[in-house]
Amino acid sequence: MLDDLDAMTLLGAREGLRAGQFSSVELTRALLGRMEASQGDIHAFVTIDAEGALAQAAEADRRRAAGEEAPLLGVPVAMKDNMNVAGQPCTASSRILEGYVAPYDATVSARLRAAGAVFLGRTNMDEFALGSTTQTSGFGPTENPVARGCIPGGSSGGSAAAVGGNLALAALGTDTGGSIRQPASHCGIVGLKPTYGRVSRYGVVACASSLDQVGPMTKTVADAALLMDVLAGHDPLDATSLDVPVPGHLAAVEAVGGGRPLAGMTIGLPKEYFGEGLDGEVRALVEAAAKRAEALGATLREVSLPHAGYGIPTYYICMTAEVSANLARFDGVRYGLRVPREEVLAQYLATRAQGMGAEVKRRVLLGTFVLSSGYYDAYYNRAQKVRTLIRRDFDAAFAGCDLLLSPVTPEPAWPLGVYQDDPIRNYLSDVLTVGANLAGCCALSLPAGATAAGKPVGVQLTGPNFGEPALLRAARALELR
Repeated sequence: MLDDLDAMTLLGAREGLRAGQFSSVELTRALLGRMEASQGDIHAFVTIDAEGALAQAAEADRRRAAGEEAPLLGVPVAMKDNMNVAGQPCTASSRILEGYVAPYDATVSARLRAAGAVFLGRTNMDEFALGSTTQTSGFGPTENPVARGCIPGGSSGGSAAAVGGNLALAALGTDTGGSIRQPASHCGIVGLKPTYGRVSRYGVVACASSLDQVGPMTKTVADAALLMDVLAGHDPLDATSLDVPVPGHLAAVEAVGGGRPLAGMTIGLPKEYFGEGLDGEVRALVEAAAKRAEALGATLREVSLPHAGYGIPTYYICMTAEVSANLARFDGVRYGLRVPREEVLAQYLATRAQGMGAEVKRRVLLGTFVLSSGYYDAYYNRAQKVRTLIRRDFDAAFAGCDLLLSPVTPEPAWPLGVYQDDPIRNYLSDVLTVGANLAGCCALSLPAGATAAGKPVGVQLTGPNFGEPALLRAARALELR
């Protein structure tokens, strides 16, 4: 069975381990071999922890031999490099955190560990999750494993490339404005941004605290549901974690049958997401997915998100403001890079100047500006009011629809290096994804096919707060079509 790693899923690996078809050590060693062979090529990982992963795998095999069982016992996963895993480096792909080793587990890491997962290593990302291409990483860019020579998307591009390139069975990513869904679309995998507050952010390097969410990046919808069953739930260590009952996500997916599984479901098509600037091949693939949903029993209706056009400016004000505050802690005093100077302020300035990349500096400066005296009301305060209007747009749409269906990105993955010096063009790649973050609702990218050039394209399904079960059921039905 290990001869066909490309086809292996998270659930398939779990069943194979339980049936004794292979051991966790054998599976982990096979994946590590692939990871190491691809590093000079795709560069999906910042750190590969071969020794640690094999030790965890051996312990999982010992536990299984002793009769123990757990949801992910012995199953290897990859972690985005902004999540603390005790004993592993955590740099957020920034030189300013080079040398920092996590002394504790993030809650998501702790829950995976309790479920028996094996941690393979740390995936590459845009520095501090600030980017849409994984080209701003302080350790070099990641290449798309499916559309070679192109970006994998970002900021969770390393996680998407690891799963899309069959180097890992699954990975975790974070999504602040589309950073799970956009790379999932570009690399042809499933990526889920949960409802804000559904998955703990404790121990995750903060980008924009009111927008960030951790979520699964997998080969299949069922695998995403399996990970959600492990990750979701209230965490007293995270003040934004919501104490809401967690449904059985995998059970909801496994209940999807044949025939017309979407009968009785109304799916809205936001007209603002199908407007000018949408690539023709992307439009055709997404419209084909909508027709498949209709054939599966769903009722389609056009809906409007009237303030969608304000999404990008609103997002880039709110996000940069929070970034400027969150990144102030990285000053070379307690951990990471330190550039010694006699004066404390001179040390701060030298450390941040040397340790932070151009895009991080740009966003810190923008955020500091919109929060500054004389500009707070004109920019930040006004953006918060528009954010409320955007959230109300989604609430109104969900009053008449169960889910929304739209493109994930306006265009397929573009070549590495293109638009690298054009921040506005890069920012606009998030135009169809930032709305879900501003509103806090759940959203998912599902493979919808590929362009004539072989570039993957995803279709985005968006659901109301805590609507993950319906979202996953619809995605599973479309996946099986």
